Amino acid sequence: MTPAPTRIATLDVIRGVAVMGILAANIAAFGFPEFAYMTPASMGSPSTPDLIAWTATFIVIDGKMRGLFSFLFGASMLLVIDRASANGDDPATIHLRRMAWLFVFGVAHLYLLWWGDILAHYALVGAIAYMFARLPVRWLIGLGLACIAVQTLELGTLTAYAFDLHAAAHKAGATARTIANWQSLADQFGQPSPAAVARELAIGRGTWHDLVAWRWTHAVGPITFLTVGGPETLGFMLLGMAGLRSGFLTGDWTRRRYIVVAVTGIAIGWVGYAGIVAFDIGHGFDARYVALSWLALATPLRPLTIMGYAAAIIVLARPGGWLTTRVSAAGRMAFSNYLGTTMICTTIFYGYGLGLYGELSRAQLYLVVVPIWLLMLAWSKPWLDRFRYGPLEWLWRSLSRFAWQPMRGSPSAASRSGCCE
Repeated sequence: MTPAPTRIATLDVIRGVAVMGILAANIAAFGFPEFAYMTPASMGSPSTPDLIAWTATFIVIDGKMRGLFSFLFGASMLLVIDRASANGDDPATIHLRRMAWLFVFGVAHLYLLWWGDILAHYALVGAIAYMFARLPVRWLIGLGLACIAVQTLELGTLTAYAFDLHAAAHKAGATARTIANWQSLADQFGQPSPAAVARELAIGRGTWHDLVAWRWTHAVGPITFLTVGGPETLGFMLLGMAGLRSGFLTGDWTRRRYIVVAVTGIAIGWVGYAGIVAFDIGHGFDARYVALSWLALATPLRPLTIMGYAAAIIVLARPGGWLTTRVSAAGRMAFSNYLGTTMICTTIFYGYGLGLYGELSRAQLYLVVVPIWLLMLAWSKPWLDRFRYGPLEWLWRSLSRFAWQPMRGSPSAASRSGCCE
C-alpha cells in the first residue's frame, strides 16, 4: 500500500481560520433576511453597536474568508490531482467524482437547510478549474487575476444597470413595471419595502416545509450563481494553485517575504474597505451605492487582502501551540464544521427551532458566533485524535471512491490522513 502523504500544516491552519471566519460573515444571513446581509440599515436606522459590528465585519471578514477558503480549495484540489497521478490513478476521474458528490451535498444543503450554500458552486467551479491544473505558476497567476478582472467588469455592469434603473423608475411617467423592477433590485441591496420585510420575516419564522418551499422557488440556484460569481471563484482557485506550486501556501518562503505580503496586503485592503464604509454611510446606504460598494469597488481589493491574511496566518501560527493545533484540527474538518454551523444556526434562528429569526440585533448575533467557534475548537481535535477524518469528510471520501474508507486510527495515523478531505 502507498503510505498516506504527510499533511501540509499551513493549509490546515489557514483553512481553520477561514471556516471560522465564514461563520462570522454568514451569521447575519442566518439571523436576518437575505437583504440585510449587505447593509445594517435594511430594517431601520442602525444603532451604534450595530453599525460598528457591520463596519468591522465588512472591513475584516466579509468576502475575505470566502476568498481564503477558495484559495485553499484550489490548493487542496491540486494536491488530490497530484496524488492521484503519483499513485497511477486517473486524476480526472478522481477529481470529477469528488466534485460530483460535493455538488450533491451542496444542492441538499441549499434546498433542505439554507439558501447561502457555497458547496455546489465550488463543485461546478472546481470541475472547470481542473483544466488549468497543469499550468505553470505564472500562467495560473495571470489567468487568476484575469478572472477577477472579468468579475469586476461584470459586476460593474450590473451596478451601472442599477443606477440606470433607478433613474428610469423615478422619472415622471415611469411605468408600473419599471418601478416594480427597481423595487425588486432595491430589495436585494438592502432597501426593501415594508411588505418585503414582513414577508421575509414570516418565511424565516415559519415551518421547515415553508422554508424548503421558499428556497425551491426563490433561492439562487447553482447554475445561476455560477454565471454571477463564477469568474471570481475560479480566479481565487487558480491563485490558490499558484500559491501551492510556488511554495507560498506551504510555508516555504522566507519570514521576511511573508511579513511584507501580510503588511502590504492587509494595509491596502483595510484602508480601501474603510473608504467603502465611509462611502456607504455618506450615501445613507442607498441601494445603488450599496451595490456599487459591494460589487464593483470591493471585488478588486479582495485578492491582495486575502494574500495578506494567508501570509499573516503563516507568520503568526506557532507550530505545536494549543491554539494553532485546535485551529488546524478545525481546518482538517472544515466540511463537517461548515455544515455543522448551518445545522446549529438554522436551529437557533428558524421557526422550527428556537425562532430567533430577526429577533436579535446585528451586534447581538456575534454572541452566537463565539460559542460556536469554541465548539469547533473543542470537538475537532479530540475527534481527530480517535478518527482519521471528520464525519462528513469520511462520507465524502467513501462515496467518491465507491468504498467505505477506514475511519478509526491512532493520533499518528490521523496526522497523516489524506490531503484535503
